[in-house]
Amino acid sequence: MTARQGGTRSATAGRVTFVGAGPGAADLLTFRAARAIAEADVVIWAASLVQAEVLEHAREGAEVLDSAAMSLEDVLVVYERAVRDGLRVARVHSGDPALWGGTQEQVDRCAELGLEVEIVPGVSAFSAVAAIAGRELTIPEVAQSVILTRLGGGKTPMPPGEEVREFARHGTTMAVFLSAARSGQLAVELLEGGYPTSTPVVIAYQATWPEELLLRCTVGTLEETVKAHRLWKHTLFLVGPALTASGTRSHLYHPGHFHGHRRADPASRRALRAAAAPQDGPS
Repeated sequence: MTARQGGTRSATAGRVTFVGAGPGAADLLTFRAARAIAEADVVIWAASLVQAEVLEHAREGAEVLDSAAMSLEDVLVVYERAVRDGLRVARVHSGDPALWGGTQEQVDRCAELGLEVEIVPGVSAFSAVAAIAGRELTIPEVAQSVILTRLGGGKTPMPPGEEVREFARHGTTMAVFLSAARSGQLAVELLEGGYPTSTPVVIAYQATWPEELLLRCTVGTLEETVKAHRLWKHTLFLVGPALTASGTRSHLYHPGHFHGHRRADPASRRALRAAAAPQDGPS
């Protein structure tokens, strides 16, 4: 670790911290993310995807660079300086670095350069949109899985078998990123995968930004809704029956359920087990 004493920095090979800044709003930064930015000598941030308020955490005198104008090669020059001069770099990405952030190729290059690396997770847009919509995405007996994906045919090819229509066959909750510019194709693939036209959809544009827009429609009206509002980027779709389903009783807080911190009520436990037992059909 790098140490500061008397205003000087000890010798180090340098450090890069990949910071998940969330979907935009600066107050969705974690404490760890804010600390990483505050300790950085160089802050590289995605100005088109992250609100400028995140830079309020940067220390006075820190070098601030906008990654929107930089290629990977430009960023690597900064990482090489970090090695040479023992600098701390905060590479601020939107959302969570684990999803569509171009993070792994940078982590690999940092390893080649001998840089210490830390990754700070961030709030993903799909969870932010669910919160804004006031929905849980995993409703008991309705949906217990969430598929995160995007349409094929974009700048980055999709591997075989990862088409939206194939994922749609599961009928569970889907979060579809980076697909608003081809809303017609998205609607077709969702329908071909088996979602009924009445399946609820939440469309979020610029989630957590001042210009945030939240729309509710169905798979059948998805394309016309997107085109009516002229959405083509910074848009995420949540799809699936859980978006309108009533919350069914969870076993987690049922008095008949027990775990390491709570004993089950015997009568409630018997009732819970009876409800879960297979029912005999007509003879």
